[in-house]
Parts: sequence; structure tokens; C-alpha cells
Amino acid sequence: MGFFGRRPRPDPPHPRKEPRFDGPLTAEALAQVFTNCVDFNCRSILVGGNEAFRVQLLYLAGMVRMERVSDYVLRPLAQDKALAAMGEAVAWEQMRAGTLYSLTVQERTTLDEAVADLVEGNCLLIFPGKERALSFNVGTEEKRGIGEPENEVSVKGPKDSFVENLRTNTSLVRRHLRTADLRIEEQVVGRQSLTPVDLVWVEGIADPKTVDALRQRLEDIDIDALLATGNLEEYIVDRLDTAFPMVMYTERPDRFCYGLSEGRVGALLEGIPLGYLAPGVIGDFLRAPQDRSENWMVASALTVLRWLCLLGTLYLPAVYVAMVNFHHEMIPTRLALSIMAARRDVPFSALFETLLLLIAFEVLQEAGLRLPQSIGQTVSILGGLVVGSAAVEAKLISPAVLVVVAVAGIAGYTMPSQDLSAALRLWRFLLCLLAGAMGLFGVVTGTVLLMGHLAGLESFGAAYLTPFAANAGDQVEGHTVLRQPLPADKLRPAHLNPANRRKQK
Repeated sequence: MGFFGRRPRPDPPHPRKEPRFDGPLTAEALAQVFTNCVDFNCRSILVGGNEAFRVQLLYLAGMVRMERVSDYVLRPLAQDKALAAMGEAVAWEQMRAGTLYSLTVQERTTLDEAVADLVEGNCLLIFPGKERALSFNVGTEEKRGIGEPENEVSVKGPKDSFVENLRTNTSLVRRHLRTADLRIEEQVVGRQSLTPVDLVWVEGIADPKTVDALRQRLEDIDIDALLATGNLEEYIVDRLDTAFPMVMYTERPDRFCYGLSEGRVGALLEGIPLGYLAPGVIGDFLRAPQDRSENWMVASALTVLRWLCLLGTLYLPAVYVAMVNFHHEMIPTRLALSIMAARRDVPFSALFETLLLLIAFEVLQEAGLRLPQSIGQTVSILGGLVVGSAAVEAKLISPAVLVVVAVAGIAGYTMPSQDLSAALRLWRFLLCLLAGAMGLFGVVTGTVLLMGHLAGLESFGAAYLTPFAANAGDQVEGHTVLRQPLPADKLRPAHLNPANRRKQK
């Protein structure tokens, strides 16, 4: 029995059967499939002007480039007198062999294949009385132009970024990584969206087990539509009971190619201007794309700064709450007197103040993201300056809490990965609650829970706490946080289990 004594309803059947369209491959059957579709077109063509020799041309307007259909298909069919004199059987073989001006031509024998080709942007030629068709690639290939990355600013690196067109993205990868060992394998995911997903790796470097694992997870995805990043991420990660990112993503082809050259396995999908890399460990999410373009000392200092900011954004509000509520002796005397004087007229506890400001900080951030860019900046300035100052003057919050939350929030913005920053914000709330209940003992308890959670995570066989954790008994060589000079960085990361670890002499 279900909730309130009701019987649980059985799961409804899947909305799509296999094969989806069953029947003969004819122009009439295709017209039935695309009933009430104004963009479906079927035209009868005289081959070579011969009234006795007609073929049916089918296409979806907007999905094909009309100039290509006219120049590469219609013109040869209408003007080739010799083709009309050959007869249907011979003409069919000549068209399939390349008589028409098309780079690719394929023979289709099932209705499912023909429907998929029309949706892809192909046109079909069907001979009367034959349950088969010739498919010609005449798609529009309309796409957004390649521009600079918006979220991963490139200072000293390339200025190109991924776009929504899959073939453009694979061409960008080919241009950056010109090895013949680059492998690109395609699968179609989504029963309704039919989204192409490309599995990308470098043969002889990537771990075959990781390639097989990602390939199998893509094959196991059985959903209606693969249209958003979450539709892919949540089906390929090892665990869903964590807020921490398990796979890396980037909009920069150079970073994507560097990950492939290290031994990672990538995934590109149609309609998403991002590339995914697996496995992903915590050390990867704290390295910015430009780190390898900076001097190794500068890059190492910035990486150390990010780790300190990680600790600050995670622990600063919780430690403040613990010290103000339970451990006054930890605060210097003059600072303690200043905090007490500022909080004298504040009616709320330190825990409530901190949680209130943290929630307000999240609300302002969400409002800035959802509104148009010009209005979003105005909301951030208005909320940060006017509302914050007014709240302090009205004695609703103390200045110390405002400073602590602001510093913790700014420290979180230094994370190169926004997914990691979001996970840290969630755990920041939990640590604050534990600190308000048990003081520093609560902070320690939360730290133990966090470390235990992270220690139990794996991404495609790699320990998530790499570079601080051992993988299969092998400790990571070299520096864990500091970046080595590039001439001294001779081996690929051990946790990736690459087929060839050495990358330079």
C-alpha cells in the first residue's frame, strides 16, 4: 500500500517503442509520419525530362540548405538525359555510386532510418514502387560563430571556445591535437532528442578501462531528451549522493585537449558548448586553465591562495559563530570588546545573524544571475551596499558578521570551478549549524563528516582526494599543490592510469 493507504500506481510504459516507425519505406509512409508538419515537403521530379521516369524528393524546410538541394540534386536529375535513358535499376546504382553532386550518399531500407535522416537535415530520393531511398547530406550547418570563452577567460592562451555544433567542436579538437591517435566515437542518446554524443580519447595514452566505462555509461542512458548538461552528468558519474563535481567541464578546446593528452577521456555533445573530461578529482577543480601559461612560481602561489580561500569560504563563518557563542577566550581582548559593543543592540544570536546573511548572499547571487546583465549588476551593488549598510545601521546585524560573510563569499569566487564553489556553499551552511550547536566540537565533527564523505568518493576509479590520497596503493609523485616547472614535469598523473606515463624526455 502507498501513502495514505493508496495502492501505488504501476510505472507507465516507455513513451517510445523500438523500432519507433514500423512499415514500408515509401513517400506515403513518410508523409503520414510528418502529418501536420508544415515544413515537410515532397516533390515529384522528372529525371532528364522523361515523363515516364519520376522520383520523389523529400526534405524538411529549414533543415536543408535550399541551394544545395537545387544545385547538387535537382539540377543533375533534371538535366541528365543519359541518366533517364538508363532505366530505374541502372540509374539507382549510378546515383548511389556518385552521379549526383553530394559528398555523402547512403542507402536507407527502413522507415526509422529515413525519418532520422530527414530530421538530421538530409534529403531523400525515393523511386516509385521501391521500398528504399537514397539519402543525401544537404544540411544547413547553421551555427554560432567561434568566439572567446566567456567563463574561462584566456589571458595568454588561445581565444577560441566550443560552440553548440558538434562537428565544429571536433574540428577544434583536431586543430589543437593533430595526432592520428585521436579517436572519436559517436553514440546517439535520447529517444526523442536523438542527440549525438562523441566519446574522445587518445589511443595509447588513455586507460582502456576508463574508455570502456564511459562508453558503457553512455550506452546505458535511456531517456527521452538529452538537452541539458545535467542530463549527461548525472548519468555518467559514479555517485549522485554528493554535491561535489565528479567530472570536469570546460569551454576551452586547449584545456580539453590538454586533458586528453594527460590520459583523460572526453565527451562532446550536440547543442552544448562544453567538453567533459573524466576522471575528475578535487585537485583538478582548483587548477585554472591559465596556470600552465603562467610562471611556475606564480602559478604555485595562486594555487596555494585558492586552497587557502577554499578553507576560508568553508570555515570562516562557522569558526566565527563558534568563537562568539562558546569560545570567547579565543578572541583577542580588544577585538572581543569591539564585537560585544557592536552586538549590544542586535536582537539576534550570532548563528541567526550568520545564517541570515548567508541566505541573503545566496539570494543576491541568484538574482544577479537570473536578471539581465545590466540589471543584475545593479541588484548586486544595491544589495551589497545599500541593504547591507542599512541593516547595520538599523542594528539588525553586526558589522563583524557582515565582514565575515563578505570575506567568505569573495573567497568562494576564487574557485575555478563553479560546481565546486556551489558544493562548498552547501557545506558552509552545515558547518555553521554544527558550530552554533556545539562550538568548535561541531566544526570538528563537520570536518570529520566532510573528510569521510570525500574519502569515499571515486571518479572512474580515481580517488577523489587526489593528490592527497593514494590510488591502488600508489602515492602520487611530485608536488601535490605546487606546480612543477614544465621541464621537470616528465610523467602523466598516476591516478589516471595512462597506458604511457612518460610525456617528455
